[in-house]
Amino acid sequence: MYAGTPIPNLVIDNEIFVLDSTSISCSINLMMWAEGKYERGAVKMHTLIDLRGNIPTFIHITDGKYHDSNALDEIPFLSDAIYLMDKAYVDFKALYHIQNLNAFFVPRAKETMRYEVVEQNFNINPTTGLRSDKTVMLTVKKSKKLYPEKLRLVEFYDETNNELLVFLTNNFGVSALEVARLYQNRWQIEVFFKWIKQNLTIKKFWGYSENAVKIHLWVAIIAYLLVAYLKHALKSDYSIYEIMQILSVSAFDKTPIRELFTDFQFNQNIKEPLLFEY
Repeated sequence: MYAGTPIPNLVIDNEIFVLDSTSISCSINLMMWAEGKYERGAVKMHTLIDLRGNIPTFIHITDGKYHDSNALDEIPFLSDAIYLMDKAYVDFKALYHIQNLNAFFVPRAKETMRYEVVEQNFNINPTTGLRSDKTVMLTVKKSKKLYPEKLRLVEFYDETNNELLVFLTNNFGVSALEVARLYQNRWQIEVFFKWIKQNLTIKKFWGYSENAVKIHLWVAIIAYLLVAYLKHALKSDYSIYEIMQILSVSAFDKTPIRELFTDFQFNQNIKEPLLFEY
């Protein structure tokens, strides 16, 4: 995918972003600055991707103990954009900040959240997976002070995983089914993380200082963006993975880039991923 790609099952015009983090294990003995859970070492890469292009628009690199919700204080949110996130990002102070910027959020709701139902939509078709669509107000004193306005709760039954999903949002302008479909696209950031780790060799760091690790991760992201831009500029039908394979075997080829991808016959029999060296 590249910028401008439509999202399946969605006809929403808003810009849509997905926020999540990925942890990269490391040796706490070699990288004492990168503390993680359970006395282990870890580096976190907090990433916001544009869902219409799978392109990262924000990255924040921290140690493993940095709480995911703290990243909300670092992101420059855009008005009228929709931000999809997991329940780890339910911080009512930060969410109310997003509300005041006229942006929208769709995280999973925490099971411990306490609220009262103000209004309920009973016109629900259960065959779609929807179970309820409620307008609520928070009831816990501290939470209500941090987020004093109405919120929306959408319950959706995921038949594939036999799980009831509860979404929290400040967006009252889309249907309940669209809220659920929006969140279903959050998996794309997991694919992005997996692709980055498998194809850009960031599991083994070049150095152990905080600066060395950040340089390594930024170089990996820059390499991904360059290839994504190349795909977009050439309007190539090759996937980013295929383009990186072509580049890896053509590093010293003097053929102009456009001609290289026009003439190159991709070997469909290659099964093992070729790591991109940079």
